[in-house]
Amino acid sequence: MQANKLKQKLAAGETAFGVFFRYPDPDNAEFLSLQGFDFLVFDAEHGTIEPSDCQQMVRSAELHGVTPIVRPPMNHPRVILRYMDTGAQGVLVPMVNSADEAEDVVAATKYLPTGQRGLAGSRAADYGQKLSLEDYTRFANKQTLVVVQIETVEAVAALPEIVQVEAVDVVFVGPTDLSASLGVTGHSDHPKMREALDRITQVVTDSDKVLGIMVANGEAAQLWASRGAGFISIPYESLAKQACQNYLKTARAK
Repeated sequence: MQANKLKQKLAAGETAFGVFFRYPDPDNAEFLSLQGFDFLVFDAEHGTIEPSDCQQMVRSAELHGVTPIVRPPMNHPRVILRYMDTGAQGVLVPMVNSADEAEDVVAATKYLPTGQRGLAGSRAADYGQKLSLEDYTRFANKQTLVVVQIETVEAVAALPEIVQVEAVDVVFVGPTDLSASLGVTGHSDHPKMREALDRITQVVTDSDKVLGIMVANGEAAQLWASRGAGFISIPYESLAKQACQNYLKTARAK
């Protein structure tokens, strides 16, 4: 396991930028890693990435010093374990609605004495070839980034308790599901959404956690950075759409 550059950057109060990527493609993961992003989130919740795919994609990111994060399909210890054993340096867990569920994420992600993650000489531990398992678990507990996703009305209400969970590093807003939970599906600028986002921003920035957000473009990234977000991501599809449209607009200009 390598030192977590993303965790170091966030701890220093710097803003980090990354991409959500849902396709089981190590070559594309490597290509994205060459573009200057701080982290990649391999999305196994809304994508078709299996642990075996994730392992190859983690290798691709590591080649170029980019921090690989995985979003597992659910908050379940055995599911999280399979993805973390690939060598991912952090986990972003969806639908965390309470402090107890945030504690479950920590338990599944961290080794004893902090958590209950199962231990083996997997790729995450360099197959037991570099450090003793005791030294590895100590190192991994310090390096692994824990991100919990807030995307329901219940999660917003429980946020003051969630940010008290010690080993959580980042509180990440899922705007799409949050809008659905508020009854304003897809309307990111609805007053209910603005109120919820303001509440989340206040609670998280007043805590010792880092605020994370999904954005659709560079302007939105700038806006959220100015509001205190430190973990800013964009979907791969948004990047590709903008690049394609900008190219065609320029190419077809007369």
